[in-house]
Amino acid sequence: MDKKLKNQIAIVTGASSGIGAGCARELAYAGATVVVNYPVPGAKAMAESVVDEIAANGGSAVSYKCDVSKEEEVQQMFSDIIGQYGTVDILINNAGLQKDAPFTEMTLEQWNYVLSVNLTGQFLCAREAIKEFLRRGVNGKSKSAGKIVCMSSVHEVIPWAGHANYAASKGGVMLMMKTIAQEFAPKKIRINSIAPGAIATPINHSAWDTQAHLQELLKLIPQKRVGQVEDVGKAAVWLSSDDSDYVNGTTLFVDGGMTLYPGFEDNG
Repeated sequence: MDKKLKNQIAIVTGASSGIGAGCARELAYAGATVVVNYPVPGAKAMAESVVDEIAANGGSAVSYKCDVSKEEEVQQMFSDIIGQYGTVDILINNAGLQKDAPFTEMTLEQWNYVLSVNLTGQFLCAREAIKEFLRRGVNGKSKSAGKIVCMSSVHEVIPWAGHANYAASKGGVMLMMKTIAQEFAPKKIRINSIAPGAIATPINHSAWDTQAHLQELLKLIPQKRVGQVEDVGKAAVWLSSDDSDYVNGTTLFVDGGMTLYPGFEDNG
């Protein structure tokens, strides 16, 4: 594989499973040294498994516990990683979760919990990353001073009844990403988003766990297959590499066409 990210240091938040783990593996295979972030002690074994898999395939990775919704923990993570490796070149702002409920039954705790991780967590991590990019500037490893990929969702544009907190968080990610991309593009910092559609991960297992559920899901996907974490990981590599040097402030939809209004594919 072409080592497009050779000698670069990448933090991937929420990387102990699912899309985060897929991004961590692909970035490592592209040459980056990857920090596999996990949120709680109970996820350490899964994070270490990702690290071991990367190492077994010739890559370099370490695990790091940090709850991205906690300001002091995020600041400590960046301080520790910069102290160990000298800098951070790439942030994959992936950590996210769901706490679903009908809107009239959704509690403030459920609302705040999702927003604190999905949106505030991305703000905190992006802020620390940008501070480091500004401090260091372009260092010869990339045309950019730094790259951030925010993990959004097709639900930054598709409403999702019963998931108001999640959809609101992803809509917020979209405009936060665009705003800071605009602000820091003159400093050679590139910030983009990936918006996955239906990807086979534990968070949505119930959507494809039986043949009947799968067939219902495929009605929403013109390409007629469920995405894999590697589909998102390879997009993250591209957005983190100089191959996408003129791409800034854009959401890349990795969704098999889910945002193409598939209900109209037979003339509606």
